Amino acid sequence: MALTRDSKKAVVARIERDPSFARARLEEIELARVRRAMDAFMQQRRPPPHIRAKVDLGFRVIGRSIEIFEVRPPWRGPPDEKHESPIAKATYVKARRVWRVFWQRRDLKWHSYEPVPEVKTVEEFAALVSEDAHACFFG
Repeated sequence: MALTRDSKKAVVARIERDPSFARARLEEIELARVRRAMDAFMQQRRPPPHIRAKVDLGFRVIGRSIEIFEVRPPWRGPPDEKHESPIAKATYVKARRVWRVFWQRRDLKWHSYEPVPEVKTVEEFAALVSEDAHACFFG
């Protein structure tokens, strides 16, 4: 949707009155970019539809972090219950404008992904996890 001249003036006036409005818009724009990149990643990496009841991938955005996880029914228990196993995590460091990359080890703690501890964009993070050159994310 294109902004009209009047709506652009309204946005500029709002930013002049409340500078936090501009920061909030940038965060909304970044969130939309994250969702677009992660949706593309999910289209590429998710299992075929007929298997998704048994194993699937998902992601969530919490604060400045993106977490990718595997979804499966529990080994024992009700079939409608789901179990999530974390795969990868990226946290945005606003001061340096980078995404820190983490993977979860056997101790169930997040560890920095040493081959590439930081990336500049969420698209680079998605590509790094998808490639999984060191078999840390998908095994």
